[in-house]
Amino acid sequence: MLIAKEGFSYIAVAGSLFLLVFFLPKWFFIVLFFSLTVLFLIFFRDPERDIPIENGIAVSGADGKVVEISEEELDGEIFLKISIFMNVFNVHVNRVPVDGEVISVVHKPGKFLAADRKESSFVNEQNVITINSKYGKVIVKQVAGFIARRTVSYVNAGDKVRLGDRLGIIKFSSRVDHYFPLSAKVNVSIDDVVVAGESILVRFPVEEEF
Repeated sequence: MLIAKEGFSYIAVAGSLFLLVFFLPKWFFIVLFFSLTVLFLIFFRDPERDIPIENGIAVSGADGKVVEISEEELDGEIFLKISIFMNVFNVHVNRVPVDGEVISVVHKPGKFLAADRKESSFVNEQNVITINSKYGKVIVKQVAGFIARRTVSYVNAGDKVRLGDRLGIIKFSSRVDHYFPLSAKVNVSIDDVVVAGESILVRFPVEEEF
């Protein structure tokens, strides 16, 4: 009997599952599925956050560790860039760093390099969310990683957003890049552990608000 090549992968998966069920003891599957359930409960948790009520600040869009602080050109403009790396145990729901209006949400297909590598900011699959704030343009990149294969944005162009609002989620370990106007003063250091919606990444001079 001939088999169409398109069916090979399905047959291979079904056959492998059959062999696993047939040869492996029942306790193995109990432990496996219980562990997966716990893992997914941990990963998809979405706790409430104590949003700071303070003027002239921007908060972290992600839980995780600060891995990069630099100045970088993006679309012809120079920004202050702060990048946060999320491991698989961090909360992966992202938060809005500043009050403002969403100008655009652009999905860019790409690679799936490890998200703690600097080049992942440029070549990995990502959502680029641009917000018009009273401090100027603020950009948030949701960057997929080696394990993370999908970035999800909860906002759309034209949405009014508040500091600390839920912005989206990245499935499994990944990276969030923040781009702030150069007027921003850095409030964190490399290797700091930050909390989305709570930790203050930068402060803006109040007199520069418009």
